[in-house]
Amino acid sequence: METNNKKPSGLLNVQTGKEHFSLDLYPPSPELNLFIEHYWIVNWDLRGQKPYLSENLPHPSVHLVFEKNQSSIYGVVMKKFSILLEEKGTVFGIKFRPGAFYPFVQKSMDHFTGQAIPSQNIFGEMMNEFESGIFSLTDQKEMIDLAESFLFSIIPNKDETLLQIHAIIEKMKSDPLINTVEDISEYFHLSVRTLQRLFKKYVGVNPKWVIRRYRLLEVADQLSNGHPQPWQQLVADLGYYDQSHFIRDFKSIVGRSPEEYIRKSI
Repeated sequence: METNNKKPSGLLNVQTGKEHFSLDLYPPSPELNLFIEHYWIVNWDLRGQKPYLSENLPHPSVHLVFEKNQSSIYGVVMKKFSILLEEKGTVFGIKFRPGAFYPFVQKSMDHFTGQAIPSQNIFGEMMNEFESGIFSLTDQKEMIDLAESFLFSIIPNKDETLLQIHAIIEKMKSDPLINTVEDISEYFHLSVRTLQRLFKKYVGVNPKWVIRRYRLLEVADQLSNGHPQPWQQLVADLGYYDQSHFIRDFKSIVGRSPEEYIRKSI
């Protein structure tokens, strides 16, 4: 199984991070593609070194994260989150597509937002066996095969609403002209209230947040990789009225102004 060739999105301070840990992304089997965006595996060995604080801008996705003795379901995280890496370790994660965790549990995703819930609370004691199995392996393909065997054992029926959510999310991500919920409402011929209700149930956050987050993720990724657009173009693409408003939003989420972030990332 080969890794995805796409770069991880939302990972801050990319160049510095490469010096402290490895991150591998793997695509799911075709039969699971409707539900799973990718598997991710982080490895680090910082024995004899200072701990490293990895910072991330989250996507509107739910993750099932396997960590020794603390495997959890992570709902959508609203703000930047940080993970302290120290000594030596491995974390294995399953990133669900936005909206795609709902069919597995049939519970409104807004109850999961901002929460880390022990995986046993959702899927029962069998998760202990899967966690032990994951960390008994060193081969990444075998880890993914084991995770997929679990997912195939609980795969839900086809959900037509999920297909609709996927189409809406893809439009939000790929079309720079989509800057407001009203834009999406008009394009898909759905009322704003219907969109809000769908996103609360399936995604866990409102559609306005999702649109703005994808735009900011795009900017952060450009800055991290040293390919920023001119500020005026960035501000226009994000749908901001002025540059100062954009800078305030960026700083409120990333913790630094765009200029400060670029300096630290170089």
